[in-house]
Amino acid sequence: MDIEGKRSAGILMHITSLPSRYGIGDLGPEAYQFAEDLKAAGASLWQMLPLGPTGYGNSPYAQRSAFAGNELLISPEMLHIAGLLTKSDMDAPSFPAERVDYGFVTRWKMPLLKRAAERALSSRQERMALETFCEREAYWLDDYALFMAIYEKHGDARWHTVWNEKECRRDRKALDSVRRDCGKTIGIYKAMQYLFDKEMTALREFTSSIGISTIGDIPIFAAADSSDTWSHIDLFKTDASGRYSAVSGVPPDGFSSTGQLWGNPVYDWKRHEETGFRWWIERVKRCLEMTDIIRIDHFRGFAEYYEIKADAKTAEHGIWKKSPGRKLFQALNDELGELPIIAEDLGFMTPSVIRLRDSNGFPGMKIAQFGFTRRRDGSFNGYDDFLPHNYTRRFVAYTGTHDNDTTKGWFGKLSDEDRHMVREYLSSSDEDIVWAMIRSVMLSNADTAIFPMQDVLELDSDARMNFPSTCNDVNWSWRMRKGAFDDYRKGRFSHLARISGRTGITAEEYDRMQEDE
Repeated sequence: MDIEGKRSAGILMHITSLPSRYGIGDLGPEAYQFAEDLKAAGASLWQMLPLGPTGYGNSPYAQRSAFAGNELLISPEMLHIAGLLTKSDMDAPSFPAERVDYGFVTRWKMPLLKRAAERALSSRQERMALETFCEREAYWLDDYALFMAIYEKHGDARWHTVWNEKECRRDRKALDSVRRDCGKTIGIYKAMQYLFDKEMTALREFTSSIGISTIGDIPIFAAADSSDTWSHIDLFKTDASGRYSAVSGVPPDGFSSTGQLWGNPVYDWKRHEETGFRWWIERVKRCLEMTDIIRIDHFRGFAEYYEIKADAKTAEHGIWKKSPGRKLFQALNDELGELPIIAEDLGFMTPSVIRLRDSNGFPGMKIAQFGFTRRRDGSFNGYDDFLPHNYTRRFVAYTGTHDNDTTKGWFGKLSDEDRHMVREYLSSSDEDIVWAMIRSVMLSNADTAIFPMQDVLELDSDARMNFPSTCNDVNWSWRMRKGAFDDYRKGRFSHLARISGRTGITAEEYDRMQEDE
């Protein structure tokens, strides 16, 4: 699928944010409706956040598996259609309409999904497809299901601090004992992954049939409390006792005097090279089974990454280390072919990162909100290349991302002087500033333009998806009300997509159209 060459428009909307009477957006009817709404709005791209099962804090960027799907995204309605749930099974409590209450949803929905999984395991109709899925995905599925069984046994996924030593070290006899004692739980987790895969595949086939391509997301680092670190600890830097010896983050900057200590274990890239980057090949392959295009988060880390001692309290004293990005992407290309990747190249980009991005033909990202950032001397355009008139084709342009405030919220928090600059640049009144920003990005030269759903709905900061470096009940919980993406908003989006040539024509055709006018 092309991610450049044709001018296109899309919307960033995570699955969890879809309307649903089950407390969290899922892969059911509302996902199909949203795809049809995208089509009606002249969009051809649907960008999602990472689809894996989340751990503490509910962040999709801190997954319990880099391969598995989030079981909470499985649709009860689709399970009912498949004959795996009865009508009485689906009697749901009253959930909040505009927020995901993850604790409430998990307590109600996981027992329901496990019930459906048990029925799938005993269904002759499902059994053969389930076995085929388990064989195909054995590389990660066996370890993930075993990991989750031990997690349930201890009530905690922190395998490196909570589990017993033999389970941590993957002692063969200890794991065989778990397989015997928890065989039913292991089977249920495999079946739930099969059900997720079945629904995700069906949705992707539908979106493709109506001309909508899906964009997935790969966080560069694995979570400390994940099946990946537990089952492939040799791929991460550890000390003599097998504990993480180094973690990731970023150094001090204008936003933080002590830097950011992310805490994800860092890769032992030498070991990855020795394996021919097999884990990465399988990871990217799995993501491309679920979505058409991949956005890679923190792309800079493939050229160089910031390494901090695992016992450090802040990120002030880390060091930059080289990553074998060129070799990695060569290995991926050799096995998987040309990769449909968007590089999240935000932040301070070094020449080596730019070379890695451009040598692979990956488009980078532009964020319009960043274009109005002040320089240290107080003047505007500290990030001048983020202003829409400066975009070149080989980029995916956004008003903001999941980590930004909504455009309405961002504008409202600016100083009077800064708001005046934005008004002047966009030639807009305050009341229409969000659509003026959308229009500016739509009319830019960037081949691809994508907008958070919150901006299309003109929502304030209450609808923000994430506040970086915080952990609270608000992050990742926003949901769209049913019917909010109405004919007015679809029509306005469609108009901008049409006049900016983002309805399927090539960039060259758009240029000729502009010359004719």
